[in-house]
Amino acid sequence: MQRRDFFRLAAAGGGAVFGSALAGCAAMAGADDFYFVQLSDCHWGYSGPANLEPRACLPRAVAAVNALARAPDFVVFTGDLSHTTDDPAERRRRLAEFRGVAAGLKVEPVHFMPGEHDAGLDAGAAYREQFGETHYRFEHRGVNFIVLDNVSQPGSTIGAAQLQWLQAELAPLDRAAPIVVFTHRPLFDLAPRWDWATRDGARALDLLRPFANVTVFYGHIHQEHHHQTGHIAHHAAKSLIFALPAPGSQPERTPVPWNPAAPFEGLGWREIESQARGAQVALAEHRLGAA
Repeated sequence: MQRRDFFRLAAAGGGAVFGSALAGCAAMAGADDFYFVQLSDCHWGYSGPANLEPRACLPRAVAAVNALARAPDFVVFTGDLSHTTDDPAERRRRLAEFRGVAAGLKVEPVHFMPGEHDAGLDAGAAYREQFGETHYRFEHRGVNFIVLDNVSQPGSTIGAAQLQWLQAELAPLDRAAPIVVFTHRPLFDLAPRWDWATRDGARALDLLRPFANVTVFYGHIHQEHHHQTGHIAHHAAKSLIFALPAPGSQPERTPVPWNPAAPFEGLGWREIESQARGAQVALAEHRLGAA
């Protein structure tokens, strides 16, 4: 992406934060410049007062990504693809419908991961039928991407088996290797009483800490949020269904009310640009309703 195009897109969609202010996924020596799109918390199947047009949001996001002047290298959905239901048949139907809408993206590949709404009630069984494994690793242009599942196990945990897997995946990597982690819940204690934490997230961060260049992108909290744990940068994405209040700002974690005068307010998606030259990462936050 040309820098002038990046500034134009950022101006159209909201604020941009540039890598000089971010720790984490810097030092991209040997990697080519590229960018990808993060979408999160679609909650397909939601119906309620927090969004009066719930079936419009995901198609709008798909159309916005397809309209980009240059296609991203890939798209990643960071969980809560569907809205929770106690009915296993309905859960499968919602996940299948979500996948059908997401198939409209003119981008390959598209990476998926579950949220607790998708996988918390059946340990990820229905999710795996549609999308495969809930955690995995892939590489792209010299960057190591790790997808962690902190929603399928009881008690908001990653679990011992997956932590062992993470340790094994990290073992052969150079300590200067660029690493990007995708997860649904935050790995740090943001607001534990709101379930905005991972009980064994500190163990995952301990495994990642020896690596000099780590960035974590997550969802779950339905708002833009930036945090540092040492040299590891954490960035939360907005939702495509409804916004949630700032962490701990009120007694209950209730959605921000729908504003008929400003539909889709507080909703959006993100572009992440990896810049090898100058060792920078740039984030552009886009409003879902932006032209």
